[in-house]
Amino acid sequence: MEEGRRWEEMPTDCLVSIFLRLGLDDLTISVPFVCKSWAQASLDPGCWRVVDFRTLDLMPWSRFCKGFVSRYSLRSFSFSPLMEFVVDRARGSVTELVFPSSSSVSWRDLVYASVNRCPGLKRLALPDRLMLEDELRIPELVGGWRSLEELELESKPSSFLALVARIGHDCRRFTRLRVSGLITPEDACVMVNCLPELKCLDLSKSYLTKTELGVIVNGCKSLERLAVKDCLGFEADEEVVSMASNLKVFDHQGSKLLDDYGYETDEPEHQTGIFCW
Repeated sequence: MEEGRRWEEMPTDCLVSIFLRLGLDDLTISVPFVCKSWAQASLDPGCWRVVDFRTLDLMPWSRFCKGFVSRYSLRSFSFSPLMEFVVDRARGSVTELVFPSSSSVSWRDLVYASVNRCPGLKRLALPDRLMLEDELRIPELVGGWRSLEELELESKPSSFLALVARIGHDCRRFTRLRVSGLITPEDACVMVNCLPELKCLDLSKSYLTKTELGVIVNGCKSLERLAVKDCLGFEADEEVVSMASNLKVFDHQGSKLLDDYGYETDEPEHQTGIFCW
């Protein structure tokens, strides 16, 4: 029988087509060390269009971190070298960038990855628990996100009003936002006035009153999908359901006026996960 073809002899474009479906774990500490042809294929920017750091266990003692330190002869693990390694491999091809949720991300990391090395960024998930001075500076980054279409904020930053205003001015293709926190009348108005093309909005696990909900639903004329799951501040009564009847999707499961103790609250839990509709 004729000998079967060897994996290392597969054409580079076929390897790239396979590798772009792999996660960062495999692309960084496994694939490049299999053979020369795999290592060469893994250098193709097409493998690195989607960069999701939340798929990795970034605790220093994790299997991944120990493997990364060993493979690349580092003294210890920190997030910055990993981030620089990944976005440099992408060579400007990143379209989706998901930062880890932890506070290990510095201001320099945000600038390096989301502005300097990812000019075609379409989807961005920012880390939670940034230092206050870094939160206040987030609007400064928006000028480098001209192609941005979707933004995820695990909790509402203190610079939210300025951030949304800058996105409305600089990001003409922006259509999707996810944020969790206390949604004030000013927050509702800035989303209506500055994001006229907003199609998908996720405010789940926020504090949101019926008044602010009405401002958003009636003011965001392009809105198609609205998620307000597990919110406090309103109940999905007949008036609310009727108000949102023009939306394709209105997900209000678990929302209620009061907390479990019978009190209103403006301290919602942080939401985790990736915005995916």
